[in-house]
Amino acid sequence: MNLPRYPEYNVLDKRDTPSWDDVTRAVIDERLATPREPRFFDAVQWNAVRALCACIVPQCKGRDPRNDFDRDPVPLAALLDAKLGKGGGDGYRDARLPPMCDAWRIGLAALDAESRARHELPFARIDDDARRTLLSDMQHGKLSHGAWQGMSGELFFKERVLHDICGAYYSHPHAWSEIGFGGPANPRGYVRMYFDRRDPWEAAEAEPGKEREARKENRRVR
Repeated sequence: MNLPRYPEYNVLDKRDTPSWDDVTRAVIDERLATPREPRFFDAVQWNAVRALCACIVPQCKGRDPRNDFDRDPVPLAALLDAKLGKGGGDGYRDARLPPMCDAWRIGLAALDAESRARHELPFARIDDDARRTLLSDMQHGKLSHGAWQGMSGELFFKERVLHDICGAYYSHPHAWSEIGFGGPANPRGYVRMYFDRRDPWEAAEAEPGKEREARKENRRVR
């Protein structure tokens, strides 16, 4: 088991420092207060999207995610639900996909339909191996149930599933702490922008020398 690179670091310690201004604090506070109960998804969709999030970004290893979605450090399904509940979008989209909210409704219904066709169970009720196989087939354009309504499963996986779920994960302070990110560079900003340089207020790796050697070794192996 790999040790955390930033075991003592918590980005929220920056909350009342010059690193963040009032606008940043308000945005982060709202994100942390995201309701855990769905407002956009119905009960069936909620079960499917929680199972989907657990596959795309596994958290809290050693537990069965089907029984403990809401205790994950980053509430991915809730963050996605909040984003969709606002009724907006990213400001752009692939013209081959319907609007974001419609794409998610169709995609989750199709995922459940594909799962029922194969296993006689909805996506949230099948085991991890079956989920991964189904998602792999989605990724490679091998799903064709009528519930897709003409939408490409491959495109949905690439442009919505990966984009929205991974984006939600790395929008959360827990993920920032995990990767040593200081959060928005406002108003303080970052000065030392060179490789292997850091500002005094940035997170320090637990064993930076060993990390650098590991990166060099990985490059040599490749």
